[in-house]
Amino acid sequence: MRDRVLILSVLIVASCGLGYELISSALASYLLGDSILQFSSVIGCYLFAMGIGSWLSKYVKDEDVLDRFIDVELLVALLGGVSAAVLFLVFAWLAAPFRAALYVGVFVIGLMVGMEIPLVMRVFNQRKAEFREIVSRVLTFDYLGALAVSLVFPLLLAPKLGLLRTSFLFGILNASVALWTTWLFRAEVRRPGEKTVRAGVVIGLLGLGFIYSGSMTAWAEKGLYGDDVIHAETTQYQRLAVTRWHDDLRLYINGNLQFSSRDEHRYHESLVHPGLLALPWARNVLVLGGGDGLAVREILKHKHVEHVTLVDLDPAMTNLFSRSEPLVKLNEGSLKDPRVTVINDDAGRWLETHAEVYDFIVVDFPDPSNFGLGRLYSVPVYHLMARHLAENGYMVVQSTSPYFAPRSFWSVDATLKEAGLNTWPYHAYVPSFGDWGFILASKRRDYTPPDTVTVATRYLDPVTLRELFHFPADMPALAMPPNRLNEQSLVRYFDEDWRKVIR
Repeated sequence: MRDRVLILSVLIVASCGLGYELISSALASYLLGDSILQFSSVIGCYLFAMGIGSWLSKYVKDEDVLDRFIDVELLVALLGGVSAAVLFLVFAWLAAPFRAALYVGVFVIGLMVGMEIPLVMRVFNQRKAEFREIVSRVLTFDYLGALAVSLVFPLLLAPKLGLLRTSFLFGILNASVALWTTWLFRAEVRRPGEKTVRAGVVIGLLGLGFIYSGSMTAWAEKGLYGDDVIHAETTQYQRLAVTRWHDDLRLYINGNLQFSSRDEHRYHESLVHPGLLALPWARNVLVLGGGDGLAVREILKHKHVEHVTLVDLDPAMTNLFSRSEPLVKLNEGSLKDPRVTVINDDAGRWLETHAEVYDFIVVDFPDPSNFGLGRLYSVPVYHLMARHLAENGYMVVQSTSPYFAPRSFWSVDATLKEAGLNTWPYHAYVPSFGDWGFILASKRRDYTPPDTVTVATRYLDPVTLRELFHFPADMPALAMPPNRLNEQSLVRYFDEDWRKVIR
């Protein structure tokens, strides 16, 4: 019975150990961007610390192995359980030391986790188990635990519970291992009553953290965004937060501002109308990204458009902007318009599996801040888009800032050209973002900004529309290489460009 419980403990501690690693990596990726760098650096630091922890375990005396295992479990439970909450609060209120706190926390937790398996193996050894039996059983369940959490974390825990509650849950599991180990081996451990009380206190504290994690998240996001958070959720793909200050609604994805209701009209009018006004015959429009429905709102102003297909990855995003009253008011109910079909799918995969041709394509993806998003700005994906574009149609791509991120902007332009398209870069001033860039592309060689604006606009008029295509002397065109899928240089340019701007 005791051997079976120890093996179950191995399964749980392995699951929790990997869980803390995934939580720290995901949180760093959400808050800092560049997911590959964050996951690689956190995992590297964690494994290094585990190696040191395994080495330090040899200094535990044989007669103290069970006691130290219980102590380590309680320490891992406490540190790991509160890690996500502490990191989130540090980032929100004390942004400067976040990286230091991240790697110190990862190292300390990894150090403790690295001691667990060697100590369990020594407990089995003391119980006269054969060495080959010890190794096979312990490592088998160690790897099974890792497999279990690697599947459950992205599919269930992170989207349903969120990172903070998941962290507290893993901490409770670690503390429970300490509690039942103390009870089963109460005749062999020192001061079992004291250890039981300590385990109970840790479980109680972590349980309170689990219950009030929503309040902690709201408090942290209040510090992060500065405004009242009226909606926040962690989806399978991202963290969504909507804030309100007076009449200003703002959407944040993974902490990055997507729009402000005070000036989003400048962005979305500039995104849609320069291309669509030049296509008075356009009937069929495709929108990739843009799950907030704001680009669709502008498209539907053109009465000749008969159908709009919106492809956005996250159903939580499109559901939010279809049901939330203030957000539906903002997009004027565009996602519920009978002319609109909403599809929740990966844009690249959807483009590969469908053959319909569109008169106008709007590409409104988030900025290429990581390799998952950078893929959508690559030559092969633009080739796919070109296959879906009518011979005389246009497509437009939001392309980050030509002023703050010039290498990124002109790399997108080069990528579109490499995909066989002709391009007409332009830009608009959006107060929330600064000078922002777009690129109009087509198989055809001609484009002239329309002389008239035939739909209701707040920002664009014929003069402003023509000025969009003029770049001043301090925003020259740069000769940049295209963004190829195997290297994704655009992600590096984006990170380096914005690192020079953001303090």
